[in-house]
Amino acid sequence: MKVTSPALRLPPALQMPPALRAARGGLTGRRVQTVVISLVVLAATAACTLALGMLVDSNAPFDHAFAAQHGAQVTATVAHQGAGTYGGAGTRPSGVTAMAGPFAETTAGVTIVVTGRPGGGPQGVFMTELTMAGRASPGGPVDDLTLTAGRWPRSPGEIVLERDRRGPAPLLGAKLTVNGAPGSPRLTVVGLASSVTDTADAWVLPAELAKLRAPHAPQVDQVLYRFTRAGTAAEVKADVARIRAALPPGALLGAESWLTAKLNATRSIAPWVPFVVAFGLLGLVMSVLIVANVVSGAVAAGTRRIGVLKSIGFSPGQVVAAYLIQVGTPALVGALAGVVVGNLLSVPLLSQTAQVYGVGALAVPFWVDLAVPLAMLALTGVAALPPAVRAARLSAVQAIATGRAPRPSGGYAAHRLLGRIRRLPRPVTLGLASPFARPGRTLVTLAAIGFGVVAVTFAVGLGTSLTRVAADLSRAGAEPVQVEVPGVPPPGAQPPGAPAIPSPAEQRRAVLAALHAQPGTARYVAEADGDLTVPGLAGRMSVIAFGGDASWTGYALISGHWYAAGSDQVVVNTGFLTATGTKVGDSYPLTSGGRHLTVRIAGQVFDPNGGSPELIGDLPALAALDPQLVPTQYDVTLKPGTDATAYAAAVGRALGGNYQVAVQSNSNPQVLAILGLVGALMLLLAAVAGLGVLNTVVLQTRERVHDLGVFKAVGMTPRQAMVMVVCSVAGIGLAAGLIAIPAGIALHHYVLPVMGHAAQTAVPASVLNAYRPWEIALLALAGLVIAVAGALAPAGWAARTRTAFALRAE
Repeated sequence: MKVTSPALRLPPALQMPPALRAARGGLTGRRVQTVVISLVVLAATAACTLALGMLVDSNAPFDHAFAAQHGAQVTATVAHQGAGTYGGAGTRPSGVTAMAGPFAETTAGVTIVVTGRPGGGPQGVFMTELTMAGRASPGGPVDDLTLTAGRWPRSPGEIVLERDRRGPAPLLGAKLTVNGAPGSPRLTVVGLASSVTDTADAWVLPAELAKLRAPHAPQVDQVLYRFTRAGTAAEVKADVARIRAALPPGALLGAESWLTAKLNATRSIAPWVPFVVAFGLLGLVMSVLIVANVVSGAVAAGTRRIGVLKSIGFSPGQVVAAYLIQVGTPALVGALAGVVVGNLLSVPLLSQTAQVYGVGALAVPFWVDLAVPLAMLALTGVAALPPAVRAARLSAVQAIATGRAPRPSGGYAAHRLLGRIRRLPRPVTLGLASPFARPGRTLVTLAAIGFGVVAVTFAVGLGTSLTRVAADLSRAGAEPVQVEVPGVPPPGAQPPGAPAIPSPAEQRRAVLAALHAQPGTARYVAEADGDLTVPGLAGRMSVIAFGGDASWTGYALISGHWYAAGSDQVVVNTGFLTATGTKVGDSYPLTSGGRHLTVRIAGQVFDPNGGSPELIGDLPALAALDPQLVPTQYDVTLKPGTDATAYAAAVGRALGGNYQVAVQSNSNPQVLAILGLVGALMLLLAAVAGLGVLNTVVLQTRERVHDLGVFKAVGMTPRQAMVMVVCSVAGIGLAAGLIAIPAGIALHHYVLPVMGHAAQTAVPASVLNAYRPWEIALLALAGLVIAVAGALAPAGWAARTRTAFALRAE
């Protein structure tokens, strides 16, 4: 007789809990729903990780540098006072936690001569205006400067320049002449330094500064403060009032807030945050909708299984737990993978920002990588809980008797109504009527596809707008070639042994002769670039002056019109209007070095200039205000068919090495990276919508598999079966597309000005009007494309299903 050993049984404590066993069976039995949940949560987590990471890191580079350098929260310009006036007994403002200074300060025009620059780049003579401060060392309790190259001055005749991100980056050893100071002192650049709040443009030893001040120039000091509370504009305003009260009457000449510097510093990444946040919110809403739809479908499809579970002793709590585990497991996998994808998508922008501000590696913060997956899991659980509770409330008998098919009356009226349309094939009408069987599921699917179409519409418009922004800012289409002239130093400013530089008249004759000799020249204009320190404006104002008609140079107008050549009219950017409180049509007085000029604002141009004020006008008029404003380049447009590269090479050969001839390009690496990110997010959310459709069609096909067998038994071909399944969501997709197009356009028209505001500029109408009629017509079909793409796989399964198998299924 054969003896069999008893089956090996684990102790109860080591056995898998019933709810976990039931959840495992659901995961393995419904692989499509498991995959859909995982991928949907992945996409939403990736978009939200990217959005929140960029939102946090838009301020992170400046915050890191500000904390490391003990940045000045208020930079005060004060008329020179006695030694004990700035912080002695009874003169220290209340709330001050740290002070630095006084540092003697002066502003003067300078000429920088750059020669022998390796690898090409800017060389020649550059004239600008610098605010210089006298400091014995870069360190201190406030505004601890960071030396990025070279060293601090050790003897007279040496200067350290601010690491300027906008203008030329002179080599160490470049010569600098201070114009207007007695004897035109010459200085040597020995270092480059960074002040997080831009307290000055250059620094010298304290004893040196007196030699750099122009005759009759007022003697002023710079004092730097940190306060207990300076986190808002109102708090900084109160701090400035305390400084004014602590100083003699009229001693405080001006005060700059660190918040202004922070706003300027965040411009490299802040403009891109709004659109990423918009994509993140779309992904979040879509994931909640689709997860809820998936769980509801799983409950509907598994009603008989729920009845069986309850009949063998499962409590309502165990049923809820089984469904939550069944949803939470793929959601956890998707959330973890989504964090990785979100971090990878953030690399191009964050690495570029970190490099600009020199703060080392910049990545999505760890707390974001932790918080977003936890939030996604919580939202997934919230979306899954109502249908799971509904399943738990079913009685065992009711659940087994109901099965998974919809109510007998579901959708019959729609079937009868559509069946009367004789011009449509019967498989088409059967498919179009099937969504009415479960209206709740249909509405959720309609919303999921609609949000996908909103994402596609928004992305297409955003891509068009950003491309136009890149073209407007580069102006390469209007002026594809630029000829840079070397400039001329004042007498005695050119160092011994440097190559001789032609006079302005000789430069003009040489450039005009070279341009006239080229048959491809269509038109050209001289351009002079400079900056001024204007009373009432913090920092310097950029000035661009044209020596003739420049209306063709490619500046996009936001409002008003281009200035009239030969008049006192100017056009300005949004930064100028914001800083001065003016508007188009107003007059504004300009004062510089004892010279006065009142200009009338004719228009507002699209040129952010980092939020700094910028003024564009006629060269003869503006030269009366700033005599050093002389042509620095010539902007050239070409006749149709002229090759810009060959043209530039020919002009360069004719002019020689003192001149730089550059071919402008519309290509902007940052904009290209953003366009790639927009495309990736669009495809990600469109795929999420398609997964929602896939889940809906799978549920519908499985619920109606017996009906499918009947249809096949009476002669429905595989092709007709596929058409019927595709049409079951085609109407939903088409309706969703038509509804979502206005929402996508409205989102584009809302987000783009917000992005412009973050970049401290208004947006021209040409950038906002990104949709052409034929594009809108194609976008209206996006919902249909998403629906058909999501339905193809289950439609193929329905076409391949054998009749006998379908008839046996229930």
